[in-house]
Amino acid sequence: MDSVNDFLVEVGGVVWGPYLLIPLLLGTGLVLTIRLKGIQFRKLWPALRLGLITRHDEGATEGDISQYQALTTALAATVGVGNIAGVGTAIYFGGPGALFWMWVTGLVGMASKYSEAFLGVKYRTTDAKGEQSGGPQYYLARAIPNKAGLVLSLLFAVFAVLASFGIGNMTQANTVATQLDGTFGVPTWLSGIVMTVLAAAVLLGGIKSIGRVTAGFVPAMILLYVGAGIIVLAVNFTQIPDAFALIFTDAFTGTAATGGFIGSVFMIALRYGVARGIFSNESGMGSAAIAAAAAQTTHPVRQGLVSMTQTFIDTIIVVTFTGLVIVTTGAWESGEQGAAMTSAGFADGLGGDWGHWIVAISVVFFAFSTILGWSYYGERCVERLVGRRGVVPYRAIFVIVVFIGATTQLEVVWNFSDVMNGLMALPNLIGLLVLSGLIARETKAYLDRDPYLLNGPVATDDPDVVK
Repeated sequence: MDSVNDFLVEVGGVVWGPYLLIPLLLGTGLVLTIRLKGIQFRKLWPALRLGLITRHDEGATEGDISQYQALTTALAATVGVGNIAGVGTAIYFGGPGALFWMWVTGLVGMASKYSEAFLGVKYRTTDAKGEQSGGPQYYLARAIPNKAGLVLSLLFAVFAVLASFGIGNMTQANTVATQLDGTFGVPTWLSGIVMTVLAAAVLLGGIKSIGRVTAGFVPAMILLYVGAGIIVLAVNFTQIPDAFALIFTDAFTGTAATGGFIGSVFMIALRYGVARGIFSNESGMGSAAIAAAAAQTTHPVRQGLVSMTQTFIDTIIVVTFTGLVIVTTGAWESGEQGAAMTSAGFADGLGGDWGHWIVAISVVFFAFSTILGWSYYGERCVERLVGRRGVVPYRAIFVIVVFIGATTQLEVVWNFSDVMNGLMALPNLIGLLVLSGLIARETKAYLDRDPYLLNGPVATDDPDVVK
């Protein structure tokens, strides 16, 4: 097992190294930001209004769940362990400067998230059961009309299925079980059984059941966590300016929390910031496009804008609160790693056991919601590879793996997850670059005739404009 783990570490170092995924991830986001004229900045408020206030796209006739439910399903999959343990891990190895690169990844990633959701809706199809199917496993093949597109789409589907058992299942279940055991003394086997039963109950209902559940508790779990973060920052408000200065300075010098050589160079802060950033918000990975494809929307642009807000909420809001709590309280120098570092920050800020309890409860909700979201991503990719006949067996195996993840040591699985995340992102990022011109043209054409997205309802006779 040690040799397998060493091999995965080596592969992960190449995939997430300075010559492959990091420049491709940031470069793709930057290219799309330029070609879309900074859509994540100039259309952020209309996008938030459309997703969080309007919630339903009036006049939509296709889709399985509302725009809001598609957003919360994607948020369920992304607001997870990466927002708690991932930030702590990034700062442990890369220092406070890693948070800066998580922000950069999120900001340019918003353009990537918009683009993949746009393509997910534009090229979605209907499966044998009448449900919507879409995502890179479809749009790469349908939008790139040659064998290259087909190969990219199949590679994405295979890597996404494998990743669903890692990032979307075992690592999440293990983090929940470990946290509950350490905080409340709950045996890992008991946590595993409860999560397995609850996951099975929700997953049997498919995307409509997942959408209803996530629409209910995803906003509540984010508000609980962010609310606790606000209290901690209010207590330590005098440290906030120094925290920002440290984050921006260390982004280019790289001082690891361990104080050792491992974080003494700029590339360590960059690598861990980008790697944990994509682990947290999944921008560029293509996964959120699968949820977007199930949305009831009148145009791909509208759902692309709604999906774009997911990265903003995940990284610019939730990750920022985690990082600032860790830095302002000095927890980044505590010697703790991952979720333990975040827990130490909240415990210092809130006093007593409250901090540990808040983080433990947040981990449970964040991680379990990720399991639900990723189960849908995995089953849609299984459906792409083998058809509807593979969906039920996949769900059964997925549920069983929840228990295995909760009761097993997972260093190998964490490294495996890092590799699979990178490998599933590669074909999608290549496809986004190839299709960037199409995305930019169609986005401009639609926005030019839909002033609602900027100024509110307008009088128009254009049937393609939803008032």
